[in-house]
Amino acid sequence: MSSNQLPAKQAQVSSDVFGLLGAATDYAIDAAQRTVLLWDVMRQRGNQYRQHLAETVPNVLTYEAELIIDGRTLKRPVNYGLVRIVPPKGVMVAPRRRPFVIVDPRAGHGPGIGGFKADSEIGVAFKAGHPCYFVGFLPEPVPGQTIEDIARAEAIFLEKVAALHPDADGKPCVIGNCQGGWAVMILAALRPELFGPIIIAGSPLSYWAGVHRKNPMRYSGGLLGGSWLTALTSDLGGGKFDGAWLVQNFENQNPANTLWTKQYNVYSKIDTEAPRYLGFERYWGGHVNLNAEEMQFIVDELFVGNNLAAGRIRTSDGIAVDLRNIRSPIVVFCSKGDNITPPQQALDWILDLYDDVDDIRCYGQTIVYTIHDKIGHLGRFLAGAVARKEHGEFANNIDLIDTLPPGLYEAVFEPKTDATAGADLVTGNWVMRCEMRTLDDIRALGGNDAADERRFATAARMSEVNLALYRTFAQPIVRALVSAPLAETLHQMHPLRFQYQIFSNANPFMAPIASLAEEVRKNRRPVAPDNPFIAMQENVSEQIVAALDGWRDFIETVAERTFLTVYGSPALQAAAGIDPADTRPLRKPAKNRLYQELVQKRIAELKSHIPLGGLREAVVRALIYVGLGRGSVDERGFESVRRLRSRYGDMPLSEFKRLVREQFAMLLIDQQAALAALPSLLPPDAQTRSEAFNVVRQVMAACGEISAEDEKRLSEIGGLFGIPEESATIRFLLNRRESQQKTGVERSTHETTTITG
Repeated sequence: MSSNQLPAKQAQVSSDVFGLLGAATDYAIDAAQRTVLLWDVMRQRGNQYRQHLAETVPNVLTYEAELIIDGRTLKRPVNYGLVRIVPPKGVMVAPRRRPFVIVDPRAGHGPGIGGFKADSEIGVAFKAGHPCYFVGFLPEPVPGQTIEDIARAEAIFLEKVAALHPDADGKPCVIGNCQGGWAVMILAALRPELFGPIIIAGSPLSYWAGVHRKNPMRYSGGLLGGSWLTALTSDLGGGKFDGAWLVQNFENQNPANTLWTKQYNVYSKIDTEAPRYLGFERYWGGHVNLNAEEMQFIVDELFVGNNLAAGRIRTSDGIAVDLRNIRSPIVVFCSKGDNITPPQQALDWILDLYDDVDDIRCYGQTIVYTIHDKIGHLGRFLAGAVARKEHGEFANNIDLIDTLPPGLYEAVFEPKTDATAGADLVTGNWVMRCEMRTLDDIRALGGNDAADERRFATAARMSEVNLALYRTFAQPIVRALVSAPLAETLHQMHPLRFQYQIFSNANPFMAPIASLAEEVRKNRRPVAPDNPFIAMQENVSEQIVAALDGWRDFIETVAERTFLTVYGSPALQAAAGIDPADTRPLRKPAKNRLYQELVQKRIAELKSHIPLGGLREAVVRALIYVGLGRGSVDERGFESVRRLRSRYGDMPLSEFKRLVREQFAMLLIDQQAALAALPSLLPPDAQTRSEAFNVVRQVMAACGEISAEDEKRLSEIGGLFGIPEESATIRFLLNRRESQQKTGVERSTHETTTITG
């Protein structure tokens, strides 16, 4: 190295050293300021928590609400209430559109998650023009109230909503989130006449279901020895179960987020992230209480016993809760990214209740489900992009859901583009298509085998034994020792609740934080994004997350293996009264022989009605037959039919639904006879027959290109309608050209008054 190069090299090294020192100084100042600001955010969170609890009716609704019924005034008082959501300025609701009723989950948190943001469930229902109502609750239960009391109160709420909208085009659509979902399903099984379509989001209805090495929360009941711990917790609470324990269970599912990521995200983005964090914490920290009887029912009958899908829950007057009694369409939202309610728990109740799709149809049931790959549990109710899309599409197409023929469907969404056929028939930004499915499609998601079923059945039996032992020997002592002041102290000292209190102004040591944070904001010096120490900070954070995720995975693996080993023991199973060699389904509800006889009578009645009807019945039957070849129902086809209905007499939706279901059933029962009867239903006038056939083709064309299978079925229908094949094709092409030039389906069906009126 030359003598001239050495000073230059030394200067470069000095520059790098001073540059690194400068970067370190900038980062140190920024980190110190962010630390102070983070403490201040935590202080604001604590103060917000205290203010929220001091409210008479704490909730996180962003909408103005008017109280309609206070559940505390009912004959069997409960801490629930029905409110009408006041449409915001600029939002117009259609007087005849069916009302939406959102039932909030009482699973440890306070009410309001369905209306937490302007574009959440309430928001998308308003956007679709529906009146909205909300069923929420107070933090403290009415002494003595039970889950059954709440169900009866919600029945009164729905009766009131229906009475307020006597001219609505359908019964109320009810949305049940998480815990609210199974509560709605129980009520719908007991009072099916109250409901329009039911939407359940993130609701676990089959609590034992799942797959190995995923979502081990279902093992918790067995690993804790059953529900005796629930009884102990309620006794320590003086007869109340602290909802913070339920929130703690949620927190434990993701320790990386609970212990690090949530707070680190605020720290790393302290200048922008605080409002969002505080807004969510207002909901997450709004813990509520349940009566001991309520929580014991939930754990015994649902979490551990898994009795809902099996039809083993009975009301106080002996009525069995059989989900097969539900007559309204059921829409199920679930996600593979939901670690609280994985798809198996959201959907396997269908496998428990029904033998096959024909069994679903025999009960007149319509079930539509949609599965997302990544969205989390709360994302199903909040205003995430996916939730907005799905809730929005179902709100826009709720009449389509209500009219679907009985069966099992999966809702599939495709983005609407300029190239989308029939784009003028699509209300939102997505095209919804309901594709026919079988029970094998649900089985393909994975689930329990016979050995798993025996393990969970054994855990349920052992839970009953342990609970009986606790109630006999320990409960009297615990209740004698726990006074009201002690119960309140234990309540306040819960770790989740205590963390809010200790970082609030109630703690005198937090007093200097507010003024210190104010000074920091005046002199804020955020570090440059390319500062090397920021990259180091992110790397450390990733390592912490990886370590906590590894710990979680280890604990979950140990928990699963422990459960499978202990409750898979043939000796323990035999001692619990479970046959270790039994391979029969343990959750199938009993078949009702009388119901089977009624089904056979209904089948005979429908067979006798096959040759009855007129032009309207013929067109609907033809449409269903051609559509069966596609195995799906598209919102564009339904919208084209709806426009015809509204233009020419607008048959009531209930009548149209009955017509569609009857014609669909006739085709299933005896397709050959149903098709053979079509000519006798049609008038002799050739022009009317030709127009009727044109309606069938236009509705099919609205859903996209007509396939070879569609053409084959249309050709059959054309023959039955007495339309020559060449004439039918020419007429279709001419009408399609007109529809492209003018206004679509409405123009091409100008002369169909006799069909739709």
